[in-house]
Amino acid sequence: MQITDKLMKPLTEVKYLNADNVSRYRCIMRIFFDNYEKLHYWLYQEDVFEALKRDPHFEDYRMEQCQQDLAMLTEWKNLNTIQDTRKVASIEEFKNKKFRYQMSEYSVEIERLVIRLENLFVEGASLEPTLLERIRRNVERFPAMAEKDTGEVYTWWTDLNNDFVRLNQNYQDYIRDLNSVKAEKMMQTKEFLVFKDHLIDYLRNFIKGLQRNVGAIDEELRLLPDEIKQRIFDKIVDYELSIPRMDVEVSRGKISEKTIGRYQSIYDWFVRENGQENEAAKLFDATNDIIRRITRYAAQISEKNAMGANRREEYRKVAEMFMKCKDIREAHKMSAMVFGLEQPFHIKGDLIRETDSMNQSVYEEMPLDIKLKPRVRTYREKTNRSAIRESTEDKKEARKRILEKQREEMEKIQALEQDGRIDFANLPVIEPRIREILLKWLSNAVEDSTSMARTERGRRYFLDRSREQEKCVIHCEDGNLTMPHFQIVFQEEVK
Repeated sequence: MQITDKLMKPLTEVKYLNADNVSRYRCIMRIFFDNYEKLHYWLYQEDVFEALKRDPHFEDYRMEQCQQDLAMLTEWKNLNTIQDTRKVASIEEFKNKKFRYQMSEYSVEIERLVIRLENLFVEGASLEPTLLERIRRNVERFPAMAEKDTGEVYTWWTDLNNDFVRLNQNYQDYIRDLNSVKAEKMMQTKEFLVFKDHLIDYLRNFIKGLQRNVGAIDEELRLLPDEIKQRIFDKIVDYELSIPRMDVEVSRGKISEKTIGRYQSIYDWFVRENGQENEAAKLFDATNDIIRRITRYAAQISEKNAMGANRREEYRKVAEMFMKCKDIREAHKMSAMVFGLEQPFHIKGDLIRETDSMNQSVYEEMPLDIKLKPRVRTYREKTNRSAIRESTEDKKEARKRILEKQREEMEKIQALEQDGRIDFANLPVIEPRIREILLKWLSNAVEDSTSMARTERGRRYFLDRSREQEKCVIHCEDGNLTMPHFQIVFQEEVK
């Protein structure tokens, strides 16, 4: 943070929000703001007085009070004044100084903030998957923007930043509301069950939008060359400097710093680096936690309702079903269906559920096998006697298959070798197994302090990390892998 004079000086423009006559000052400023929105920037004292007198709260309001209020707001720099000399017919009228009033720039922004605060709980926040899609499409246009003119680049950059700010603010406000004390209490009421499913579907829809778009945005930002970024930043700064500004001095350094800072915010939000979790992953986890909490509360509410339900009609229906049984055998079957076993066994186990959904049936879960043993001291597990089988031929055949597979893998890896080295940036499309072997060699060399290691066949190599800061993409049959630009350099020939 840079400490400046503007940061340290008091803001007199906000005094009218908490002054003694705040009810009069705020109403006057709202009249000016409403006219400002209608492009009616200048008002006379008589215009303000007539607008206030229309309301019953200002029946006793006098012109002298209006003049004093306008003078105080002018002193606090909320209003700018200019003397109107167009209709002056005498020296006396000129001495009376008939003024026109206009809102200052600070006051316009303060009123906008106040209106936003007044409607904070009316407007609320939301999670919009469409914002993620728009950000992804704009990020994909990064390389193309390097060839466009400054005006088109600045419009595209403004749209990208506006969407990112909306996404960031909306998700923070929405998650804050769902984690508030008020929301926590509401989730524990019966009325919450009415729109529980709708809320969960809404959150899951947003999670799907995250999964579809964040990965693509991550890859685009990672692979974006620094040269293209710099060209785009220069065009944005050039356009900003070309905008005529009155009484404001801007420097190229400050605009460039602001532009790069905004890009870095977008980059940190979507890209995970150095093992640190990005903001998108945090949002994904927070949304899943809320879904789990909603499901848990809904289950608790359902259990409470079931415990206190009136079973009279249910018992009557069951009695009618028993009366319709033909004989005692059929009644026994009906009893087993209604009341269950007479001597049930309750077995507890460490069952790991695949889902937290309360709608998942018990019969859809994977079974848990429990081996029961007698609780007596003399119990010994039964052992089955069996002859020792001769498996020498099977072992030889298995060993032969393993060696043949290893030989084929080594031949494929040797085909990737050029001049005694394997360059990860120049690899063709490879199989997942070949990728695993190469990454294992890479891991062994990284863990060694000298960056040297040996292959499974004893061939020595070292890891060339001179271009580690660059990025490369390994194309595999099951997808692409983005990683630093490493090279494996062999010290020995193939044995």
